[in-house]
Amino acid sequence: MTEEELKALEKEVKKLKRISSEWASQLHDLVEDRLPAGYEEIPTIAQSTYDACKAWADANKRFNELSSAG
Repeated sequence: MTEEELKALEKEVKKLKRISSEWASQLHDLVEDRLPAGYEEIPTIAQSTYDACKAWADANKRFNELSSAG
């Protein structure tokens, strides 16, 4: 993997971390401000938060493996 590709992957990891943090914030707001009345929002927000965090974790793992291999 070239240095440019590695930097692009690092940028993607940072972007995915930001997105996962935004979803986590939405989940937190749901718990703090809208429950119990907003209980129907739980599955959608929880799944989106999980998916965003999983995407970040996968990309971060790949970045760490590639950056330590070189």
